[in-house]
Amino acid sequence: MQSVFNTVKGTALSVAEYLTPVLKESKFRETGVLTPEEFVAAGDHLVHHCPTWQWAAGDESKSKPYMPKDKQFLITRNVACHRRCKQMEYVGEETIVEGGADDDEGWVETHHLDGGGSTELDDKVCEMTLDSSKADDISSGSHNVMDSNNDDDDDDDDDGEAADMEEFEESGMLEMVDPATAIITRQVSIPDKKQTSESDVDSVVHTRTYDLHITYDKYYQTPRLWFVGYDESRKPLNVEEMYEDVSQDHAKKTVTMESQPHLPSDFNMASVHPCKHADIMKKIIQTVEDGGGELGVHMYLIIFLKFVQTVIPTIEYDFTQNFTM
Repeated sequence: MQSVFNTVKGTALSVAEYLTPVLKESKFRETGVLTPEEFVAAGDHLVHHCPTWQWAAGDESKSKPYMPKDKQFLITRNVACHRRCKQMEYVGEETIVEGGADDDEGWVETHHLDGGGSTELDDKVCEMTLDSSKADDISSGSHNVMDSNNDDDDDDDDDGEAADMEEFEESGMLEMVDPATAIITRQVSIPDKKQTSESDVDSVVHTRTYDLHITYDKYYQTPRLWFVGYDESRKPLNVEEMYEDVSQDHAKKTVTMESQPHLPSDFNMASVHPCKHADIMKKIIQTVEDGGGELGVHMYLIIFLKFVQTVIPTIEYDFTQNFTM
């Protein structure tokens, strides 16, 4: 029933998007949305500082006239995914962050961080300034992608907490690293050849990889994230397997299977629904401004990738640089 609803809704939104005029006037600070030109500027900034992302043209027949022909959408390939979401440890009670309790499009917070971390996050956000000569390290108590990657050798620390959506909205971003030092690896534990027991065979860590796309949604006037997964043999994952790498509070609700608008219509990908993106970005902008800073539109996609991480917390795509405001 949910899949039928999503199909009907997707068709209706496609018609609505076709009828929606292209946004011409910037409303970034007021509403958290982007014009196509601002999306391209933010994409150029992402590609420059995080070269694992690149622009793509897509299917020429599906090219959008309001986007440059060679910059239709952004893509990154072979992103590692070492764990399933069910392996992550969740703590606390469920809370709806955006939308009502019966809202299928709501963003869900499934856990709470311990120990007064929110005050420290608020303080760090308020320290952000426009001084381009000073890069502020904005850190969060939320789950950090690089931290989880570095903990692969320590089984005791492998099961960390997933990112807290509410905490992230207050802080605006997570701890980041220099992309020059960020290395994407496929880690596979190979048992000793002399050991042939069943337990040794099960010790092999099968690493999935994902290709991620970011498109511009003309109806919602925000970025939209798409992803498709592959197993260790580079064979495409089926729908249910990909949902294993999505927070179960978002699977089949916030995340649905749809046709990527720049690719052949028979090529479906999982997509994070963009209905709440503008509201979340607006809150982050307000948090920064309340702290005496100002958030440039060129930072949009870097921040976008960090709050979307709550939906796909085990896909290790976030290798963005320190913020320079």
